[in-house]
Formats: sequence, C-alpha cells, structure tokens
Amino acid sequence: MPDDEIRARGLRLTPQRQLVLDAVRELGHATPEEIAQTVRQMHAGINLSTVYRNLETLETAGFIIHTHLGHGGATYHAADEITHLHLVCGDCGKVDESELEDAKDFVDLILKKRGFATDVTHFAIYGTCAACQEK
Repeated sequence: MPDDEIRARGLRLTPQRQLVLDAVRELGHATPEEIAQTVRQMHAGINLSTVYRNLETLETAGFIIHTHLGHGGATYHAADEITHLHLVCGDCGKVDESELEDAKDFVDLILKKRGFATDVTHFAIYGTCAACQEK
C-alpha cells in the first residue's frame, strides 16, 4: 500500500499497520489470531490487541474487509480482492469461492421485491460441498 494512499485516507503508515496489512494480503481469509501469528514472525513484540486495533483502522479506511465464515469470529481479507462469494461447507468446514456475478439474480430480486441493495461481499453461503455430498 503506497504511503500517499494511506495519508489520503487520513492515516499514518506505521510499521505495525504495514505488517498487519501485509499479513492479511498474504493469508487471504484469516482470523485476527492467524494474522497476529504471521505478524509475530516479523516482529515478535506485537500483541493481539495491536493487531485488532490495526484491523479496525484498516477496515474503517477501506483497505480490508471482514466476513463471518462460520460460528467463530470474523476473517479478514484485502478490500481490493473482493471478487468472490464465500461458500462454507457445514460438514467439513471447507471454504470455497464463487464469483460475485453468480449472485446477480439474487441481488436483483431482493432489490426489485424489497428495494434493498444487497452487499454480498460480507455474505457467506452455507451448505454441503461436493465431497461431503458424495459420502
């Protein structure tokens, strides 16, 4: 993330903030604990509360986004990588992806029937993956 882009959004590019963003980008979908573990490989002194604060700041500024992929806490990924829906298997817990375009008919229907513009980037679809269906 360029330093000028950070400043344009009213933030300073601190080393901790850069490490957290780099970890989010590297891991894809990751929990705060997984992000902290990755960050600690580069800077052992960063604690979980620092990671949480930076995740909140980066999300508010629009650099990352969270979603809930199961019964646990949020997972984070880079906002500029929002190109998919999350498909979560309720049996094995596998998370797969589907293109945002696949939800177009659903989004259009909700808008037409309810006047509600749906943001499917936070949307996780729960079901059973093909492998578990074959069991």
